[in-house]
Amino acid sequence: MTAPLLWAERTWDELPGDLAAVGGAAILPVGATEQHGPHLGTGMDFVLAEMLAHAVSAATRVPVLPTLPYSCSLGHSRRWPGTITLDPLVMTQLVVQVGTGAHRSGVRRLFLVNAHVTNAAPLRCALEMLRAAHDDLMVALVNSATVSERVRAAHVADADDWHANAAETALMMALAPRLVRPDRVAEADDPDRTQGLVFAHPVNRTSRNGVTGRPSQATATEGGRLFAWMVEDLTALVMRGLTETPPLPHPYDVSV
Repeated sequence: MTAPLLWAERTWDELPGDLAAVGGAAILPVGATEQHGPHLGTGMDFVLAEMLAHAVSAATRVPVLPTLPYSCSLGHSRRWPGTITLDPLVMTQLVVQVGTGAHRSGVRRLFLVNAHVTNAAPLRCALEMLRAAHDDLMVALVNSATVSERVRAAHVADADDWHANAAETALMMALAPRLVRPDRVAEADDPDRTQGLVFAHPVNRTSRNGVTGRPSQATATEGGRLFAWMVEDLTALVMRGLTETPPLPHPYDVSV
């Protein structure tokens, strides 16, 4: 199996050639460190983001930047130990700084691969700021659970507002079983209580144990199949992005 191309393992005189071979593309995996119920380790999101990015890099030869393990998890409250969160403004600035450094090193196509749902807003803000600051930098935000319709359907099969559910549990059973507590899986099910709500409530007010969904339904076989879909569908998206150009050539700062 081909190994991924890891930014942290490359030297300063190797990276320019790595980037030139893939149109200046790089992948930034973004996860979280937060509670995932009584049956999953707190690193689930960043473990998934990293493993997915590494698999796609192996297929595409796009370099992978070091994974961001901390992000925006404010909605998980302080009810359960283990969550380490960044303020969304801090997270936005962090990603902007990482993206700026990557741009200075030659990155011109940056794929933000996000494996934690509530990172979407700060990452979108970072995308806006990066492309406004660097006219020759294209940024894509890809949420791992919605990279394709089949992947999205698998994630919401047991809960629309899912967390630590059958899909996530199955993925860890297949990819990182050390994060799974098999003796706690069967008792971890907790229903989705968000149907019909007007407001977005924190997890302490929607879940009894930090779970939303039915992890008891998870199997390693299903997790392996879901991960294969994620790798295949994200690889296809990245490959399309390697040759994409803006529909129009107009510069950002000059009116025409």
